[in-house]
Amino acid sequence: MSEVNTWKSHYPNTIQPEIEIPEYTIPQLLEHTAEKYPDHTALSFFGHKSTYKELQDLVHRFASAMQKDGMKKGDRVAVMLPNCPQYTIAYYGILAAGGIVTQVNPMLVERELLHILEDSGAEIIVVYEPLYHQVKKAEQLFSLNTVISVSFDQEPKLREVPTFYEFLQKGDLPFQRVPVSPEETAVLQYTGGTTGRSKGAMLTHRNLVANVLQSYEFFKLNMEIGKEKYLTVIPLFHVFGMTSCMNMAVFTASESILLPRFDLEEVLNTIKKEQPTIFPGVPTMYVAITNHPQAENYCIDSIKVCNSGSAPMPVELLQEFERKTGSAILEGYGLSEASPTTHCNPMFADRKPGSVGIGLPSTDYRVVDLGTGTADVETGELGELIIKGPQVMKGYWNMPDETAQALRDGWLYTGDIAKLDEDGFVYIMDRKKDMIIASGYNVYPREVEEVLYEHPAVREAVVIGVPDPYRGEEVKAILVLREGKRLTEEEVFHYCKQNLSAYKVPHLIEFRDQLPKTNVGKILRRALRDEARIQASR
Repeated sequence: MSEVNTWKSHYPNTIQPEIEIPEYTIPQLLEHTAEKYPDHTALSFFGHKSTYKELQDLVHRFASAMQKDGMKKGDRVAVMLPNCPQYTIAYYGILAAGGIVTQVNPMLVERELLHILEDSGAEIIVVYEPLYHQVKKAEQLFSLNTVISVSFDQEPKLREVPTFYEFLQKGDLPFQRVPVSPEETAVLQYTGGTTGRSKGAMLTHRNLVANVLQSYEFFKLNMEIGKEKYLTVIPLFHVFGMTSCMNMAVFTASESILLPRFDLEEVLNTIKKEQPTIFPGVPTMYVAITNHPQAENYCIDSIKVCNSGSAPMPVELLQEFERKTGSAILEGYGLSEASPTTHCNPMFADRKPGSVGIGLPSTDYRVVDLGTGTADVETGELGELIIKGPQVMKGYWNMPDETAQALRDGWLYTGDIAKLDEDGFVYIMDRKKDMIIASGYNVYPREVEEVLYEHPAVREAVVIGVPDPYRGEEVKAILVLREGKRLTEEEVFHYCKQNLSAYKVPHLIEFRDQLPKTNVGKILRRALRDEARIQASR
């Protein structure tokens, strides 16, 4: 049976210790680092660098300004920024003042922004100046007490609200410390809303500190405190960027090289100039780098660890990236509700391409039946992955019913279909909601996508289910081809027929120049599925 942490008995080299989580809050992580490594570079932003001592002073000044502005302990403060120094200052400053950071994706439209503001009750927002119009529209329906704008221009265009550095001038040092328990909520991390309205996962200081320590324990043989450089292009408002870049860099006294967006040439030039050693990324980033004709000429071998998350990493892509760059990709797994990381492929033991690895320290996991969600399935069989550990949220903000559904008997039900192998490595097959039922057979899109990615002409692939009056659902593949390559629908069909069972073969095939993606680079499968269903209903 696939018992909890079954890999411990089968694969002794991967045994992870239980670790003690100190009674720290997130601001204390920064304070400890600033005290021990005051002159180490903390942030790098287009050539401008600041030390940990400078960062700590700015954080405390921002916390003081927040208090003078009337913010009280437990108040929610929205942050709607791309990656920039102001993001880190605001994040740690809000927490230092006893507030709760409400993460807001800068790409949200007015309706989505309004939902988060109303749901969280945030009355203060720190916003990127070009996005102020969105806030102004939402403000007509929801009252905000304070709006603080962040501009990258020397002369801000917006004069209606205070700029970030004007607001900072209100603050004094030392600021008035606020007693905060590690068990109190630090961050409202809103889910993508793919199964309904977006939910705010309540992540405590303990959750976030635990995930940082768990991650460090997992990677510590490949990093040195005070010596690493993080390439931080994953958005910080995303839970992966928040923990695996920002908080990890602070804990390890590392330099965080901030880039506001993923621009391929900018990323490659930054790698060449700054020589980062750690690059948390998503598959689409590695696709772009792999397909660059001179990728090897940008000193990518400076990167020791490429940890991939947020979306499945096709095996063929992983292998091609490693062949071209010499950098190893460690595919991992996590979710907003777990701060986010629960699993990763180890560097201290054999990796298994296609799997998301083993559990982080102090993380238990099981694969249970899809019916009752209580019985462990046999090794190699498919079921729902459930997780228990100190990084698991305390619940959804103001949503007791959804909390009770997600957290049962101390276990987080992920909604992901997975299997365990004999060594306890986890393979994520699909989201439960993404499973296609064609003529009564279960088809898992990732399995079909893996086959498509192995075709030398395919650059990106996504597989969805489309309503069909006879089969229930039909399997559809949407492909982006490599530059200069050609394929016909018939060629794709015959290729899949040679490599897949008949019921898994896509009968609908579409070619596109690009696929819709989130700002993190995750393919928007739901958008494609909704689009296909609208077309099918006509």
